[in-house]
Formats: sequence, structure tokens, C-alpha cells
Amino acid sequence: MCDNNLAKTYNPKDFEKRLYDEWMEKGYFKSSPNPDKKPFTIVMPPPNITGQLHMGHALDHTLQDILIRWKRMDGFEALWIPGTDHASIATEVKVVDRIKKEEGKTKYEIGREEFLKRAWAWKDEFGGKIENQLKKLGDSCDWSRERFTMDEVCNKAVRKFFVDLYEAGHIYRGNRIINWCPDCLTTLSDAEVEHEDSKGKFYHIKYYLKDSDDFLEIATTRPETIIGDSGIAVNPDDERYTHLVGKTAILPLFGRELPIVADDYVDKDFGSGAVKMTPAHDPNDFEVGKRHNLEEINVMNDDATMNELCGKYEGMTRYECRDAIVKDLEEAGHMIKIKDHDHAVGTCYRCHTTIEPRLSLQWFVEMKELAKPAMEILKSGELGFVPDKFDKTYMQWLENIRDWCISRQLWWGHQIPAYYCQDCGELMVAMEEPKSCTKCGSKNIKQDEDVLDTWFSSGLWPFSTMGWPEKTDILDYYYPTDVLVTGYDIIFFWVVRMAFSAMFSMKEKPFSHVLIHGLVRDAQGRKMSKSLGNGIDPLEIIDEYGADALRFTLTTGNSPGNDMRFHMERVEFARNFNNKLWNASRFVFMNYDEKLAKSITESEARDNMTLADKWIISRLNTVIDEINVNMDKFELGIALQKAYEFTWNEYCDWYIEIVKPRLYGDDERAKATALYVLTYVLEKILKLLHPFTPFITEEIFKHLPTVEGSIMVSQWPRAKEEDNYEVEEFNMNHVMDAVRAIRNARAEMNVPPSKKAKLIAISDKKYLEAIKLGQDYFLTLGYTSEVEITEDEKSVPEDSVAVNVDGTKLFIPLSDLIDFDKEIERLTKERENILSEIKRVDGKLSNKGFIEKAPQALVDSEKEKKVKFEAMLEDLDARLAKLKDR
Repeated sequence: MCDNNLAKTYNPKDFEKRLYDEWMEKGYFKSSPNPDKKPFTIVMPPPNITGQLHMGHALDHTLQDILIRWKRMDGFEALWIPGTDHASIATEVKVVDRIKKEEGKTKYEIGREEFLKRAWAWKDEFGGKIENQLKKLGDSCDWSRERFTMDEVCNKAVRKFFVDLYEAGHIYRGNRIINWCPDCLTTLSDAEVEHEDSKGKFYHIKYYLKDSDDFLEIATTRPETIIGDSGIAVNPDDERYTHLVGKTAILPLFGRELPIVADDYVDKDFGSGAVKMTPAHDPNDFEVGKRHNLEEINVMNDDATMNELCGKYEGMTRYECRDAIVKDLEEAGHMIKIKDHDHAVGTCYRCHTTIEPRLSLQWFVEMKELAKPAMEILKSGELGFVPDKFDKTYMQWLENIRDWCISRQLWWGHQIPAYYCQDCGELMVAMEEPKSCTKCGSKNIKQDEDVLDTWFSSGLWPFSTMGWPEKTDILDYYYPTDVLVTGYDIIFFWVVRMAFSAMFSMKEKPFSHVLIHGLVRDAQGRKMSKSLGNGIDPLEIIDEYGADALRFTLTTGNSPGNDMRFHMERVEFARNFNNKLWNASRFVFMNYDEKLAKSITESEARDNMTLADKWIISRLNTVIDEINVNMDKFELGIALQKAYEFTWNEYCDWYIEIVKPRLYGDDERAKATALYVLTYVLEKILKLLHPFTPFITEEIFKHLPTVEGSIMVSQWPRAKEEDNYEVEEFNMNHVMDAVRAIRNARAEMNVPPSKKAKLIAISDKKYLEAIKLGQDYFLTLGYTSEVEITEDEKSVPEDSVAVNVDGTKLFIPLSDLIDFDKEIERLTKERENILSEIKRVDGKLSNKGFIEKAPQALVDSEKEKKVKFEAMLEDLDARLAKLKDR
């Protein structure tokens, strides 16, 4: 017998950590350029150093790990590069809060240098936390190549990219409208602004024409910004206003003259057709203002309070100012009407504060030309989304892209490599700080204090992680990468930026495929959030059920691009499947006789195989082929579903039951053949499941007597022609259908398995061979005492139960199944019990006191019972009548 050390009970805590440590120790995750192998590369979307593993991470990393384990087994030199993101805003907020809590100071009070020391200390303290959590999930990435978006390698790449863009004319510094967060006190890119539906108002205000009682009706949702108005625009084709172009109107409450200009931007059919221009507080007004040389008047401080230009409103918040100005406009007779208006309001993606469009001196990337190559790689098919419906999202974003504001008023991040001469004002952009001014020679030089948008460094991730701008061996071998796995919510945040950054710097796509997944929602379909209290901690799931159960749940519930609902019942189901696989493996090991197994060669075993042996191997071969097709199409959930169904339904529920008589019998050659097939199929099952459930498959594989080494570096299964037994598969499937039909018929009559009965079969020529070959299986699995194959129904007793299976009729004589007198007696007693229950229910329902006083739910329950008992009585009467009329 096999020296079986596989534990009696499946308990993932016993081996998951041990196995991961073994994999790490033996270097199975490591990858190096290998000219004899084709590379397969994934770069991990870097989680924030402030992060805690959530279900979104768990899904994202499970999918990546499935792909990397699969390709590693399939003969590729598979590299998965891990790393973390410095997350400028998120980390700075955390560090600022800590300084305030522990030291009672602001970041400005301790200064930039001391603040950065504390930020790096935060990174050292918490940066490794999420990495350890990812290891619990089973991530098989090359940790020796781990990167951090602010490490020296990545910092050099960022500086190089900035300088290259600047020298190519794609980066400029200028006053433009940006998205400003008054809470985080920094700019935000368009992608970092989330739009939320809000109930607002449209304020219709009189703007009187100069030296006239006539006025223009101007509508605005933000009356606090009228202080910054510097003009009024109308459409040049709007005949109502052509006579006013070139004249002026008077700003209500402030008396400033506003020139009236004509511009195609204005929609003459919307509202009154006249629009106030506030160039310092609206991106469209800014563009109109540039065309007509309108004054740019910034009326707010960084924290969105009103500034010194606002007179009596100075110091008010923007909302206090809004209320005050509305009141003053009403009192002055300038307010025409106020109407409710639902509209989308831009908010900060981090703190959800309403953003303020404002004029600011910032650094920008000119995007129009950079976007073109990024669009071309999708059009040419070099880059593809899975599913391809996200092609449209990608293209729409690039086609409508605006210049990207990349400067942030933060301290934690990549400081912009721009330097200013404090004596002559010369601007210098360079990889390293200049020793002296290139214009005047002064050594009085200061670096720009702003840092770069986090996505500026993340956009370089596919090649900065490999050492760019240096020409490294791994960059040469592994780039471009193969697959990016990410959520649909950051296509424009990240995917677009990686695409244009790669095309500019590498002149090549960053990856071939973008596998998009959705959000993990709760069982009711709601987004998991702290406010709803519906979040599920993946670490708690791992602790209770094991990482494999979590991975199984996330994979089977997922299809590319779609949100999924997380049900705890599915986790229970996943654990039950793992338990089934564990127990099936233990059965094989406990019945394995090494000496007997080695007494027969593979060729001899193949020659000695039964119908069931050939069927299970052929079915395995079919499943292997189908799974490979699914994997190639990134249909990971479907692939796992097929592996699970084959394992549970065909290997465990059918084949193991079929071979038991041979394992327990005296025919050693038959037993040796059965052991060969059992272990052959089990080995392939473990390999197919390994990318999805790596821990349990490795633990079982280590005990499988026919293999050596780790499953991680074993060969991925591929379909083989010699394993294709189409005829036997067809015949066995018919036998199984017949067995199911026999079992169902017996179950309907409550016949126990111990009660054997004769089976008479009449079969079409097409299925006759199957019935002949299946006689042994009818005896063992169909609880049959004997099998008679006949050509017609002459020998079939009249009281036989008949079932039809495709081209075969099966008959079971009732006299073999039932003692008619005892069955009539049993059913009669059951009928009496039902009548008693009906009488009891009728008594309750005819009781006026019960009907009036009992809760309605209880009354309804009793009515439902009556309906159920009456149906049971009708069924019993029919069965008794049939038995008595035989």
C-alpha cells in the first residue's frame, strides 16, 4: 500500500503557509531571461502603500496569479513583477493626520525635510503590510524584483520621462483652468474627478446694459463666481443680440463694466442665449476669454474661501458667499427667478469634496499628439481589451482628451525636475540639479516645490520596473509585457497613460492584452463600503476557509468586464469542493499498492482498460482541450467551472464508484489497471486546478505516488490523440444515462439500494453495444440482480416499470422491487396519518376564534398545510389504486 501521509481532514491552515514558504525558499517564483523559452510577463498594478487587502485586490491578484501559474507550467519563462505605489494624496493625508495627532503640528510647522522623513518612515512601517497579505492569497510573483514607484530606479525613469517630454515640446507651464480640491489643497487631473448627481439651482439674474433700463437675463448655478465675471458672450448668429456685440453690461452689485462678445461656443437655443464669462473659474469661459482677451479674475483662496477682491464677502466660504450674494441680489431687484436644477458636480476622488475649477499656474502635458500612437495600437490590433466592448471607452477618452495637469501641491511624491534661477528667473529642466544657472551663472538655484501626479510615475510602470531608461537584459527580454489585469474603473486613469507613455518612450505597446474585471459587490449587488457596513475582509475568509476557497469563489463568480456578487454560500461551496477533492485523493492513496502498480507497464495497463477506464480518460482529454481554449480566451471562470464539474461529477461521483469493485476484488491485473487510471487522471486534475487553487493541489501532488517535485514546475496538460476514445465515451455516456434512469425510477418508489431487481433491456442497434458492455455497471451502480437483453417486449412482465433512455427501453419487474401486501399496508397507515392531519387543520380553520385572534401568518400557514396534505392524500390514493389493480 502507498505510504499515505495526507491528513485525514482537509484543513488549509495546516499547509498553506508552509507551502508558500517552501515555494519562496526554492525560488519557484523567480524568473530570469532564458533564450530557450518564450517570455510571459505581467506587471502587478501597484497597490497603495496605505492599502489594506480588499475584495477588489483579491480578485485582481487571483486572476493575475492564475495566468502566471498557468503560463509557468505551460513552458513559458513567466515573470510577474510586484510593487507598490507611493499614492501621493492618500499617503500625505495619512502622514499629516499622524503628525497632527502625535505632535500637534501641521506639516508646514515641521517643514518639508522633516515631513518627508516621517513619510518614508510611514512607508517602511506600513508598506510591507499589503505585500504580506498578498502572499497569504498565494501571489507567485518574483519578489526579488519588487519595485516601489518612488525608489531610485523609478525616480530616475520619472525624471527622464519628464525631461524627454519637455524637450520634445509636450510639457509646458502655464496659467490654465485646473480642478482644485479645497480640502486636499492640490490640483487634480480630469480622471481624478468623480461626478456625482446633485440637486442644485439655476439663478436667473438681471445684467443691465450700460446707460439703459434694458437687461440681459443670465442664468448661473454658482452666483458666488459673479465677482469674477469679466464679460458676457452671445452666439454671433443670434439675431437677438447682434446689435449688442461690442457694447457693455454692468456687473450686478459691483458695477464693473463687462464687454459683450460674440463666440460660437454659446448655444443660442439654451436659456436666454447670453452667458456670463468667468475665465478664472470655468474651463470653457477660460477658452472664450483667451479668444477675446477677457480679464482673468481669481476670487477664491486655496481653501475655497473668498479672497481680498470680494469686498464684504471676503473670508466667507463659497457656500456662505453664495447665500449672501443671492440675498443681496434679491434685495437689489436683480434676481428674476430661482429654479431647481439637477446636475452633475465634480468631486475629489479621495475626499469627495466638491472641486473648484480655478485659474492656476501649473505644469501640463500637451496630449493631442501623444494620444495618436496610443489610439493607433488599438486600431491596428496590437493592443486589445478583453472584453472588447472596452475598446470604445479607451478610444473615447483619447479622442476627447484634454491637456493633463501633472503638478500637485504636495510634498510626498516625485518632485518636479524643474529649477529656477533666483537671480535672473531662468527656468531649467534637467535630470540632475544644475550647479549654476545656464543663463547668468548664478548658483542661487531652487527646485520647483510641486510634485508630479501619482499617475505620471504609474504610467511608466511596464518599463520603469525593468530598469528603463537603462538598457537592461530584462527590459530587452520581457518587454513588452503580455497582459494587464485591471478594473474598468481605471481605464482612463492608468491604462491610457501607460499606452501613450510607452509609445513615446519605448516606441512600442506596453502590453498585448488588457483583461478587464468588474467590481466585487455584496450579495445584494451593492458596492462594498464602510458607510454601508457591507464590506467583507478577504483575510477573514482566508483564515476561516483557506485561500483556495476564496480564489475559487472569486474566479467562478467572475466573467471579464462584469461586476460580480459575493455570496458566502459560494465560499462554503468552494470549501466543500476542496474537501471532496481531498477525500477522493485520500481514497486513491489508501488503496494504492506500489508493488502492484509497478507490476504492470503503462502499455499493458492501456491494453487492459475497461469501458469506464477509456471513458474517463477520454472525457479528461476533452475537458483538457476545452479548458485550454477557455484559458487562451481569458475565460478563466468557465475553465475552472469545467475542471470542477469533471472532478466532482465524473471522477468522484462516477469513476471512483465504478472502480471500487476492482480495487476490492482478487484480479490483480484489473486492480493494477484501475490504479493506473485513477492516478493518471488525478494527476491531470491537480494540474488543471493548480492555477486556481494552488495550495490544496500542491499538498495533494506532494503525496501522489506517481510524480516527483512541485506541481508548480510540472507540465501543464495538453490534449493527446492517444487519449481520445470517442466510441467508448459514447457508449459509457449511454450506460450512465441508463443508470441514472434506473436510480430515479427506484427513488420514486422509495426502493432502498439493498433491494436488487432484474433489468430487461431492449435497445436500438446504435446503443446495443453500450448496453452489452454496461451490464457490470448496471449490477453495481443500478442495484440490478441480473440483466436480460432482448429484442421485443414479449418476455417483459405486465407490472414492470418502464423507463426510456434515447434508443433503449429499460424494464424493471415490480414484483422484484416491492412486497405488494406490505407496501399496501404501509401506504394505508400513511393515508390514515394524513387524514388525521387534515382533520386537525380543518378543526382549526373552522374555529372562528382562531381565525379572528391568531396572527394572519399563522392562519395562512395552516391553510398552506391543508393544501399540502390534500395533495399528499391524492398521491397516496393513486399509488394504492395502482397496487390494488395490478
